[in-house]
Amino acid sequence: MMKRLLAAVQLVASASAKYTIIVLLSLLAGLFIVNVQRFSGIQASPISGVSTVTKLRLPTDFDVFYLVAQMVWRGEIMQAYSFATMGPLQEALSGEKVFMPWTYPPQFNLIVAPLAFLPLGMAYTLFTAITLVAYLAMLRVVAGRHFTLLLFLLFPAITITMVCGQNGFLTGTLIGLACLGLQQRSAMAGLPLGLMIIKPHLAIGFAAYTLLSRNWGAALVAAATILATSALATLLLGLEIWTAFLGGVQEAAGYLKQGLYPFHRMVSPYAVLRTFGAPAAAGMVIQFVSAALSLLIVILAWRRGFSLRQTLGLTALASLLISPYAYDYDLPIYGIGLALLMPDILRLARPLEQALVFGLSFATGGFGLLLSQLKLTLTTEEMYLSVAGLTLAATLGLLWRILNRYHSEASLPVTFVTQEAG
Repeated sequence: MMKRLLAAVQLVASASAKYTIIVLLSLLAGLFIVNVQRFSGIQASPISGVSTVTKLRLPTDFDVFYLVAQMVWRGEIMQAYSFATMGPLQEALSGEKVFMPWTYPPQFNLIVAPLAFLPLGMAYTLFTAITLVAYLAMLRVVAGRHFTLLLFLLFPAITITMVCGQNGFLTGTLIGLACLGLQQRSAMAGLPLGLMIIKPHLAIGFAAYTLLSRNWGAALVAAATILATSALATLLLGLEIWTAFLGGVQEAAGYLKQGLYPFHRMVSPYAVLRTFGAPAAAGMVIQFVSAALSLLIVILAWRRGFSLRQTLGLTALASLLISPYAYDYDLPIYGIGLALLMPDILRLARPLEQALVFGLSFATGGFGLLLSQLKLTLTTEEMYLSVAGLTLAATLGLLWRILNRYHSEASLPVTFVTQEAG
């Protein structure tokens, strides 16, 4: 029965089912058009004006990107890192209280700044379309003939990233480029790794692997990229931007401890523990254990001679379990890891293991999407369970088991038995 179910899933979502890819891409295009209409219905003035979100929807992450872009050109970007000033500006978007502190490194301010020259709807259209197309193209390159299957499994994660207008497609593309470069041992792999400074906590696993593999060229290029972009941000935004940024990070850590973030959208073990009622200290201990085990998997994969594709795939998954601050819209990175590992999943995993990987992958992105579509909101008195941290950790553990079993069996000595003629 399990084999038949897997065969049906792979048939529906495989490259051989030529209409599946058309249907999936058509659905994504339809969802994109709907969201463009949502954003285009908002009255917003570029740079100097004040954006106003209609009562038809709550403000999303992209609204904050657009607000920050305006603040850059008005010379108010320092205020973005303090929720005391940022909060009222966000509330002015819709007349309702929202909680979206700004903690991005200064480099990301430069990326969103040009958006202020466009109306909000057009800014969303260009930002999301460009990053989505880039990500899908990268996923196609990495996944090869398994692209349709990956698109099927990642559909919830792609949808939630598109709906909120987040930068997950951008970071997923950067990680994909880094993986391609690392597979070729190219020093230029350090360029996308260095650009991951916009979300450095999601690149820790790759930084560890780069040092383990002694790819000093990539490490130097990554360091140079970080220094160059930091210097540019300092030149354009002022030296004080770093003090504001560090203050914002410290402020956000306090908010995380207080449980003010939407934990049901997070994919970290910390969020899982907090929504089950554990105190912040206990959640942070478990998160530290998760980070240590995730990095250990990267180290062991390298030491035990896993293929480069396998090691990088595990590293992509592990990177999402290191920081407590990881969301479902960061899962495009998971997609790159799953694409790297898919040939081994289909070749080495048992039918039940394949079914678990597919189910866990769909659920990891689907849970946050489900709650979002139900329009559930999080307050300090109203807590919804976080599940993605469990499913993501279970997926990483299962894939480690599959690959480690294969390498353990491959390393067993072969015994030749001879039989004498009687």
